[in-house]
Formats: sequence, C-alpha cells, structure tokens
Amino acid sequence: MGKQTITSDVSGHMAAYLEFPAHAGLFALADALDRLAQPVCIWIPQGKTGPLHGAPAPYFNASWQQYTGLSLRDLSAAGWLQCLYAEDRSLVPQDWRFVLRTGGIFSLDCRILHNDGQYHWCHLQISPDSAAPPGPRAGPAIISFHDVHERTSSLQRLRESVAAQRSMLDASVDCIKIIGKDGALAHMNRSGCEALGVSANEPFGMPWLNLLPSDVRDRGKRALHIAGNGRNARFAGKSVIDGRPTQHWDNILTPMKAGDGSTLGILCVSRDVSMQKRAQQRLKIASDTDALTGLPNRRAFKARLKSLVQRSREAGQSFALLLLDLDHFKHTNDTLGHPAGDHLLRILARRLSAHLPRNASLARLGGDEFALTLPQCQDDAQIMHIAHILRTHAIAPMKYRGKTVNAALSMGCAVFPRDAQDGAALMKCADIALHDMKYAGRGGICMFSPAMGEAVRRTDQQFALARHVLNNDLIVPYYEPVVDMLSARVIDWQARLRWRDDAHGMQSAVALHEAFQDFELASQLSSAMQSRVFADMTNWNALGLPPSTVTLPVAPVEFMRDNFAERLLQRLAQHHLSTTQIRIETRWHNAVRQRRDYVDRALATLAHAGVRVALNDFGSSPLALTELRAFPLHQLKIDSALVQDFAHNHVAFAIVKGMCQLASDLSLEIVAKGVKTAAQQQALMQAGCSSGTGPLFSDALCASDVVQKLALTHLPPR
Repeated sequence: MGKQTITSDVSGHMAAYLEFPAHAGLFALADALDRLAQPVCIWIPQGKTGPLHGAPAPYFNASWQQYTGLSLRDLSAAGWLQCLYAEDRSLVPQDWRFVLRTGGIFSLDCRILHNDGQYHWCHLQISPDSAAPPGPRAGPAIISFHDVHERTSSLQRLRESVAAQRSMLDASVDCIKIIGKDGALAHMNRSGCEALGVSANEPFGMPWLNLLPSDVRDRGKRALHIAGNGRNARFAGKSVIDGRPTQHWDNILTPMKAGDGSTLGILCVSRDVSMQKRAQQRLKIASDTDALTGLPNRRAFKARLKSLVQRSREAGQSFALLLLDLDHFKHTNDTLGHPAGDHLLRILARRLSAHLPRNASLARLGGDEFALTLPQCQDDAQIMHIAHILRTHAIAPMKYRGKTVNAALSMGCAVFPRDAQDGAALMKCADIALHDMKYAGRGGICMFSPAMGEAVRRTDQQFALARHVLNNDLIVPYYEPVVDMLSARVIDWQARLRWRDDAHGMQSAVALHEAFQDFELASQLSSAMQSRVFADMTNWNALGLPPSTVTLPVAPVEFMRDNFAERLLQRLAQHHLSTTQIRIETRWHNAVRQRRDYVDRALATLAHAGVRVALNDFGSSPLALTELRAFPLHQLKIDSALVQDFAHNHVAFAIVKGMCQLASDLSLEIVAKGVKTAAQQQALMQAGCSSGTGPLFSDALCASDVVQKLALTHLPPR
C-alpha cells in the first residue's frame, strides 16, 4: 500500500477521533487502524514540549505492535521514538518542530526495532493533519513506516562493494582507467589522476586521447582502435606534467565484453616503467661507450654511421670517414706494459677529442683503432688539412711514469658517396686505405682510390679460388729440374704448385699469389702440396730410383706460428723420408721480420734435423746482407729479373758476379732462376754461377715424367 493511500484512508478517522467522545472515537479509530497492513501511529501533540508529550495517549495499530513485538501498553508508555535506533532518534526532534511549524510531510530512512530483536531499516513518514492550521498547537499527526531493510542492505552492500573496489583501485600503483567505446574516460583511479594531472573530484567524460602527450597520441589511437575491435593492445606512452620528471608507462588495453561478445568498454592498465626506462638508458649508454676512453664504441659508431649515411643521402651531401691506427702499439705494450698502452690510448682520445672540428664524431673501435667522421667534408685538401692537425696534436710525446712515450698514427680515409654507397662499404674502403698506408711505411694519411679497391677485389677472388682448389683437392705438384750448367746434369728438383682447371687445364700458382699472404690459406695450400710431394718421393724410392733432393717453397707467413718446423718434420717421418732429401726455400718478407724469433727457431730446428734452407729471389727482396750471418742458409737463388737483364748490362753483371762471390765466400750454393738463353747461361758461368733453372733446360714436369727422366738417368751403361 502506498503512502498516499495510507494518508487518505486515515484522514477520516482523524476527524472521528476529534469529534466523538474519547472512548467511542478511540474504538472506531483503533478498529480502522488495526485493519491496515502498514504500521501506523496517531499522535496528538500539545504545547511546545515536543513529541514525547501529548494527550490523549497515542495509538499504535496492530501492524506496529506486530512489527516491533511490543504491546500497546509498552508502546504507549515508552513512546514511538523509543522504537528507533538510538543513533537515529537525534534526527527526528529538529525536523519534528519543523513539521509542527509548517505542516509539511517529513520522511526519513532509519532503523526501527523488529520483533526478531534486531533493528531493520525502514522508511518513516510523519504526516500532520492537512486541515489543521500550522503552529505549535497543530492537529494530530500520522506516523507510519514500511520495511526497506532488504533494499537498503543491498544498496549498502553495493556501496560498500563499490567503495572497496574503488579503494582497491586507488591502492594500486598502476594507473587504471575505464574507457568507453567512444574513447571517453569513464573512470580513473587515484594513481591515474595523479599521473595525468586530473583532479579526483573532477567529473570524467573527457576524451582519453587528449590526456596523452601529442607525440604518443597516434600510438594510443591505434591501440584504442584495436581494443575497440575486441583484441588486446599494448603501447609505450609517457606523461609530462610541469614541475615533474617525465614518466614512462607501459599501457595494456583489454576489451570488456558482453555475453554476446560485443565490446562494452575498454580497461586500460598503465604501469610506471620509468625506472626500467632509465636503467635501459644507462645500460644503453654503458653498452655504447668504450670503458677505457669514454668514447663511443664500435656498436655506437656503426649506428651513428648508418644515420649519417641516411641524412647525407637525403640532403645530397658528402662526408669523410677516417680510420686511425696507432703504429707499433704492440711495442709499447711489450716494453712498458699494458697499463702504459692504456694510458697512451686515453691520452690519444683526449687529444683527438679536443681538436675535433664542429659536428665531427670520434669513436674507439677496439684495440688501437679509432674512427672519425667529418660531415659535409668532401674536398681532399680540406680532409688532409684536418687530418694533419689531428695527427700533429695526437703524436706529441707523452710521459708515463717518468718515461717518454712517442706515438705514431696512420690514417686511411674514404668519402661518401664518392667511394661507397653505404656505411659498411665505406668502412671497408677506409680500411683498405689504412692498410695501404701501413704497407707503404706507416705514419701518414692515405686517401682511398679505385685502384686499391681493385686490388682488394683481386685478393678476394684469389682467396675464393684458393678455397675452391683446397675444397676440391685440385693441387698437383710439378717439378722443375735444377741443372748443373757445366755438365747439363739434373742435380736437384724444384717443386712447383699447379692446380687442375677442368676448362683450361693445369694452372700455375700465380693465380693464388694473394692467398699465400694469408696464414690460414697459405698453411693449408702448403700442407696439401707437401703431402703430395712426399707421396711422389715415397713412390720414387719404392721404384728404386736414385734419391733426389726436392726443394719445397714456403710462404713467409707460414712462420707466423711457432710450430712450422715440427709439422714439417712430422710429415717427413710419416712418409719415411730422410731430411736430407728435402730443402725448403723462402724469401725475405715483412712477416719474417715481424716474427723473427719464430723464424730463427724454425730454421735452426730444421737445420739441426738435416733439412737445408734456400733463400729465394736473392737480390730483389729488401734483405740486409748482415741477415745472411743470422740465418742457417745453404743456398741462394738469384732472382730471375736480374738474370734476364745482366747478359748485356754491365751493372747487372757486376751485381750478379758480386752475389756469386759472396755465396762462394760464405760457402753457399747459388742457383740462377729463369735462364732462357744460351747467352744468359754463358754470362752466369762467367760470373761464377754454375747451377740454374729455366726454359733453356726444361719446363716443370709432372710426377710421371720425373719417373721416366729418373729411370733414364738410372739405366745401367751398355
């Protein structure tokens, strides 16, 4: 029954209560009120003493008595206010006086005693007589209520649940936002408000994207679109608030779906990753920085070079790349120790950095190698001028623990896009120029030229060819006879490397020349060659042919490891060959000078074992004559270039004659290479050389032809 119905039903009984004798009115009104299902109390206030005083006594209908579990006597004695929870009673008197003054209807949600002994939430209503004039002596009032305990408890539980959820959201350090499908911000926890600078009391509804910095809105927009279509999305964002450091966030957007799978809204959880971001930045700086010099390292330089290439290509500009290398740095480490070398590198880095042109970038690539870029610099003269200034300051003497350390610097330079079209190729060109500078004598700057690139391409091709020859087992030894020019008798054999080419037949080792400058390839080619030569010699011995001495060519780089002699002697033993049947020949080279200790030990070991040693191309290589005393040599070979010239050139003749005399004085054999004419033969014999090789006597022979030649010389006399 609604409150309007209750009020109208009771109004007639109020009049009867006032007009009839007390006992008759009470009985009539009580009967009417008891028929109501709603608890009702009639109160006639008198005077200004308040609702607890009045006459005649109030009446509580049966529903009131039943609800509260109190009798009419108890209720009349205690008063209706005693049915209210103690904390709620204080809410009534002030409003009660208002009711007396205005005659208005007063309502209140409060707790009223229930017959189960508990207080239930009820909606209480006080309705004064509408016909009575307002004032302190107003007419009777009807007090009624109905139970709203279940509804109020549910609402309270809901409020508590919502409050708990909000408390939990507010307790989270993550920024949690509810976003509508239209992109409007529906709710945000405290952390989110603080991060975005939004007041928690400010009503939401603003576009979420507008709260993001402009440089991350496109990412946020893409993520919002993906989440709006029912898929999870993620993007990196940040928040920028005046007076605070920039915060970085990892944003995860998750669609909130209805039972039919449609997207109702989007949950965005943003986690503060500022510390991780700063840690990553510190790690990146550490990973991009050379610990010794503080300069960018190789990794950072390659990234910068790539960026510079891109910018220069777009702007149509050129720039120079220089590679710098300390000369004889190993000598500093060996003589003064690695701390001295480190000190030298640090000083060099500071000196170069102090005199860099504007926009130039310097990095340490590793070891004693540095790299330098000169943007917008394409004139060779300008590059050389800058390089000269840097080199002058860099190589000034420096002190280390009271000792003077002198530095020397070699530089190789390449220009983009003149020399190369990308960073990797440009680095290669500059490296080629640097190596060319070192090979020429160090201590200067060398500009890359196409001819250098052609030399490198030729080297690469020969390296590839050498690997092809090795992988396909194409090596075949040929043997060139060494002839006694007085008797025309073969006294020795010179092994020559040949390799099979299916299209062009046998090829000489000239096509593999550059491969013999590389230790690994030279060692593998030499190993394969030796194995085949030793197999041929073993076969000749088995056939009973006269023992022959074979000279094996050895590339200088083969001495770069301290086991050359041992490996050669081991192969001889495996083939059961005598060391006296073998002679090795090498030539003077920078590799020999650099690893002189290895060379000395290897040659001494071989000489002690009975292996003889020949020095090839005597007269053409930069060999100091004093070196002849140090090497355990047995034979000198006159370079073929001298042989071709000296028959009709008195200067060349004098040189060869002097070499022959020197060999005689040192008790060394001497052999002329590449003898082509009888005139050359006669001139050589006059100069004091009695042995030679070359087309005049015989071309190089395959192993089977050597067998026939040896067999002929071994035939018994008739």
